[in-house]
Amino acid sequence: MKKIKKNTSLNSNLESVTRRDLFERTGTLLQGTALAWILGSGVSSEKFARASAPATYDLSPKKPHVEPKATAVIQLFMHGGPSQVDLFDPKPMLNKYAGKIPTRDLTTDITSPLESGGLLPSPFQFSKHGQSGMELSELLPHLATCVDDIALVRSMYGEHFNHEPAIFHMHSGRTVPNRPTMGSWIAYGLGTENRNLPAYVVLDDPKNLPTNGISNWQSAWLPPIYQGTRFRSEGPPVLNLESRPELPKPLLEAQKQLLRDLDKNHLREHSNDSYLEGRIASYELAARMQIAASDALDISKESKQTQKMYGLDQPETASYGKRCLMARRLVEQGVRFVQLYIEDQIWDAHSNLEDSLNYSCKKTDQPVSALLKDLKDRGLLDSTLVVWGGEFGRLPLSQTGPTKISGRDHGPSGFSVWMAGGGIKGGTVYGSTDQFGHKALENRVSVHDFHATILHLLGMNFRSLTYERHGLQERLTDQFPARVVSEILS
Repeated sequence: MKKIKKNTSLNSNLESVTRRDLFERTGTLLQGTALAWILGSGVSSEKFARASAPATYDLSPKKPHVEPKATAVIQLFMHGGPSQVDLFDPKPMLNKYAGKIPTRDLTTDITSPLESGGLLPSPFQFSKHGQSGMELSELLPHLATCVDDIALVRSMYGEHFNHEPAIFHMHSGRTVPNRPTMGSWIAYGLGTENRNLPAYVVLDDPKNLPTNGISNWQSAWLPPIYQGTRFRSEGPPVLNLESRPELPKPLLEAQKQLLRDLDKNHLREHSNDSYLEGRIASYELAARMQIAASDALDISKESKQTQKMYGLDQPETASYGKRCLMARRLVEQGVRFVQLYIEDQIWDAHSNLEDSLNYSCKKTDQPVSALLKDLKDRGLLDSTLVVWGGEFGRLPLSQTGPTKISGRDHGPSGFSVWMAGGGIKGGTVYGSTDQFGHKALENRVSVHDFHATILHLLGMNFRSLTYERHGLQERLTDQFPARVVSEILS
């Protein structure tokens, strides 16, 4: 019988192959197979190169899906939870049943049961205004002169009764962090008309950052070029924006050109890094902003009459009025999305309800109405969507905290927001809550409906505005059901 000779050279070669070698050789084999398929299937190398090329992201103007009604948004975010039954949603039944024990359905939303009392009527009077006869609280005398330009939605509802997740929900459509905010989605979908200013600008209160901090204007996993750019309303609008004054202009220009050349070379070596491209674009934008930002936010160019209209001559209204005026100047310059924040948790009236709401309304009512009137006078309201609202409302119950003076607890099940401007049917009241103002009852509007409506007014289909991530087509409304609230549109 013939003895089979062992192939010792083959065995030794196999033993010397490491796991890394195996994967590398397998990868080479797969690449060769792919190349053979391309050559055999008639797919051109140009088409293959285009398909495999990394996506590019910038702020150049993008064409909307349909003809837009609005081209810019100013979001007046009132974090803390404005009380709908004291501002926008009168409930006479609270007077009839004042102090009575709430129903079991209402008690499920109470976050602090030991501090909770009976049904609490509003201490403020409501009256009708404008040709529409819209009812508003006496706390909003300035907004009352603008009711025929706004659509008041009394049937909003959310998903969470704590500030942090509720704010995430209102901004990004989910109650969890690390999701792109609405402003980032809009910048991603439409870009900007002014290449010298960001598409998405944030004007926060100089006193403090809002709850959730800078996460409120994050782009998360969208490219960073779409995140909000924070402008300050006191001092230089952007820190470290100005170059050193002792450097001569020709030297500065040469320095900028050298940086541009170095960035381009670095990008060529890392052409598949979209985040690197976004950072470079941000640096180039910062250079152009050195002049444009300071000019756009220079309110000294406004007339004394305009400054007075916004309340800049009064200590109560000066800070918020200045940011409202800045917002008008920014959309006038082509900024796509401007987001205003107010003093942190200013509407969070757990106690001392009357003093708390008086303080909040005095700071905001005049500047907000001035913004609406100013936009209208300049012909900008037709193309600018103004949105007012917080993360939730308040319960129609008394809550007695350490001060022993009644306030209201958080109320996510039914609250009010309003919109005005581009594509909105002014003088409209839409939806309703139950007899006590607790739950949205008729024509309910979810946060996803709210987002879908804003995108629609900007000419974008909320189902079609997507970003591919981990094989999924992500969108602002996520996979949740949503609809455009067509009843409030003109």
